[in-house]
Amino acid sequence: MKILKLMLAGCLATMTIMAADVTGKWTAEMPGRDGNTMTTTMNLKADGSALTGTVSGRRGDTDISAGKVDGSNVTFDVVREFNGNKMTTHYIGTLDGDTIHFTIKSETPNGPMERKIDAKRSTT
Repeated sequence: MKILKLMLAGCLATMTIMAADVTGKWTAEMPGRDGNTMTTTMNLKADGSALTGTVSGRRGDTDISAGKVDGSNVTFDVVREFNGNKMTTHYIGTLDGDTIHFTIKSETPNGPMERKIDAKRSTT
């Protein structure tokens, strides 16, 4: 029984260490209108499986919500308000070294939209 508890503690410690790997500044090129791209910055902080931080946008930084880290899986939401309407964007990512591969899903007035981006760990 003690061996099982030690193995479980080791697994939990490993998951905590892996979760800490997403802490830091990440940048990604987001496709925009008319083929233009915009650099987006994500400042993330993992505390165990909980994830907090901000995502930059045209109107400045927005806090993330519902952030979680589960092994190499990273998820969070960004809620923004436009003309009195709230729009939630869901970020679903996989950590791969110094890259997080994200699928970004949002509901727009024109229907659902899905994009894929790669966020790179920033050294600055």
